[in-house]
Amino acid sequence: MLKTLAALNGALVAGAGAVMPSLMIASLATAAAQPRSIEVLAWLGGCWETASGGRTVEEQWMAPRGGSMVGVSRTLRENSLVEFEVVVIREQENQLAYEAHPSGQPSAVFISRAWTDSTVVFENLQHDFPQRIGYQRSGSNSLLAWIEGNRQGQAQRVEFPYNRVACAGR
Repeated sequence: MLKTLAALNGALVAGAGAVMPSLMIASLATAAAQPRSIEVLAWLGGCWETASGGRTVEEQWMAPRGGSMVGVSRTLRENSLVEFEVVVIREQENQLAYEAHPSGQPSAVFISRAWTDSTVVFENLQHDFPQRIGYQRSGSNSLLAWIEGNRQGQAQRVEFPYNRVACAGR
């Protein structure tokens, strides 16, 4: 989802005001300071889709099990595969690790900076772009995903409004 999220055109918002407000991060960090399991992210499970400008991005997340969740995504332009990604979120020393394996790029690990019953933010300040990846549940059928950080000295954020869809093959 790292590269897939970066691939969707037209949603890029530049400027320092686009980065998640530090007050929100601070309140999420306070909530995340208490021991919690990956079960709190069960709302992420299932199939999600967003489409814009001839591109469709699909994500499918397995339910929490064994201290982990596994997700796959693919980006399509028209009816052709543009890229894909496998992600593993796992419990790691009272935090969550988001391990992204994007097509055509090296793997990267982001550590949870904060998570609540409806939001999770992962961070890796050593990564080129993005440095943060987030998901926020909005009701039972909507999900806002985003990537953000600095790119060439500019604060940038890309948002992806997903809708829950039926999982294929069911």
